[in-house]
Amino acid sequence: MTVTQLSTFVLVARLGSVGAAARTLDVSESAVSQALTALRTHFGDPLIRRTGGGGMRLTPAGARLLPIASRMVALSADAEAAVRAARGAPDELRVVATSTLAEFVLPSLVEAFDGRSGRRTETSFRRGELVSEPLFRTQLVVVTGARSPRPPGPPPQWSWLVDSSGTDPDADSGRLLRRFGVAEGHVWVFPNQAATWAVAAEGAGVAPALAHLVSPRIRRDEQRILETPATPSDATWHATVLQPEHRSPATDAFLHFPHTPAATRIMRAPGAGVPPSRFRPPVYVTLWGR
Repeated sequence: MTVTQLSTFVLVARLGSVGAAARTLDVSESAVSQALTALRTHFGDPLIRRTGGGGMRLTPAGARLLPIASRMVALSADAEAAVRAARGAPDELRVVATSTLAEFVLPSLVEAFDGRSGRRTETSFRRGELVSEPLFRTQLVVVTGARSPRPPGPPPQWSWLVDSSGTDPDADSGRLLRRFGVAEGHVWVFPNQAATWAVAAEGAGVAPALAHLVSPRIRRDEQRILETPATPSDATWHATVLQPEHRSPATDAFLHFPHTPAATRIMRAPGAGVPPSRFRPPVYVTLWGR
């Protein structure tokens, strides 16, 4: 019996299917099934049975095992954190972030958190059972070049410049495009939002933007806001974290940090930068044509 097998069992029990657990763990369904089979063999009990409606239910033994397995998985995470601390390794901080937060806010926010808490953190991404809470409210707008004329025709006929979130139907940009019924032939995808704004500033199309992030470009007379039937519209950032039993100590501390005045200032006006020793310049290659 291993912690990985117990963790897999906990996920299947809580999510209700092998497929959902596989997607959460980012592994194949066969890997999840193998872990369950090993546990069933170890305990001599099915632990989880399929129901007639396609769902799953715990056996009496599985129901007793679930809370114990959850505690064992949590203790395993605590043990890992304790050993890392004893070796002087940075605390492990797992953050789930949208592309907008990762591009504009997260580096400065983590840097400020490290400085405020005195921690050294190693930030990474991990999928898992997530909980979210509202964190920061702003507005979604549409921008174009400061001196560009309003595009002819209705919004579905405009050239829309988006980052990868524009391809996600659940993201703010994706919902906006879907609401207007914009066809794929009118959408151009770029590596990040800053690139979309730069192209929009040249008059090559329009780009969704969060008002407080694009405001410096508007003040510099590089962009202007276009009013549309759907914008400006309210948008909200959420703090999304793993359930308590899967968190590291650094994650719990970081969860409280975004509510402080210092963090709010960073989210409202990001761009403080990072020390030269931690700067890793991205390299983008964009091929764009019409």
